[in-house]
Amino acid sequence: MLRQRIIITFLFLPIILFLIVRGGWLYVAGISLALGLAAAEFGQLFRRVDLRPSIPLLVAGVVGLVIARFQLDSEKTELLLAGIGLLSMTWHLVDYDRGATRSGTDFAVTLAGIFYLGWIGAYMVELRLLPEGQWWVLIALPVVWISDTAAYLVGRRFGRRPLARRLSPNKTWEGYLSGVLTGTLAGAGLADLYGSLGGGVEVAGGAFVGFLVATVAPLGDLGISMFKREMNVKDTGTLLSAHGGALDRVDSWLWAGVLAFYAVIWIV
Repeated sequence: MLRQRIIITFLFLPIILFLIVRGGWLYVAGISLALGLAAAEFGQLFRRVDLRPSIPLLVAGVVGLVIARFQLDSEKTELLLAGIGLLSMTWHLVDYDRGATRSGTDFAVTLAGIFYLGWIGAYMVELRLLPEGQWWVLIALPVVWISDTAAYLVGRRFGRRPLARRLSPNKTWEGYLSGVLTGTLAGAGLADLYGSLGGGVEVAGGAFVGFLVATVAPLGDLGISMFKREMNVKDTGTLLSAHGGALDRVDSWLWAGVLAFYAVIWIV
């Protein structure tokens, strides 16, 4: 399994780096594809317990919000979100009239998925649109992966105190804190590296973003773990083989994007 993970990582890493550096519509298309696949898996996950969230609306709503963040101003994007909410309500009202028995819950799941994956996930686009945005994305995402790896390795070797016993028994406080420390150092180190390459990011700013992302982003992983535990599944899908599904891969960077974005515009 480890070998499969390494192979998949090395296959996708050049593509991800290219999209981040290139920016524009190619980057937006990559984010839309990842989040659209995650939205489909989100819907399928809840269908396992006989709910009927609208997968077409989930995918279209998520992709629509990502594109809107790139093309429209905030007022029009908020209008789109309201329209998606109205359309979702209408969809499930009709579905109930046709025989569905839990349409209120179905509506809540559909809307929650669109907001969580589409509204929150689209901050990866807004982060890239900032001045020096490509460098901030190239700090936020690697920090997620580096801190997660450090937490796994340290937790496996030295972990004693469970972080969330029911949600993820293998996660420990020792691993989590090592991930926060490693993420902070990684953010500083990457900012220093990018500064030498002409990027306008400061070491202190990189360290702060690294600290914030490494501290909070694991909640995304725990949140999806909560859904998986409730549905009694190991992974949200099999798209990426040993890596699980698309939702398994984007769960942490959902929060990395929004945290890094507001850290940069408000503090850094």
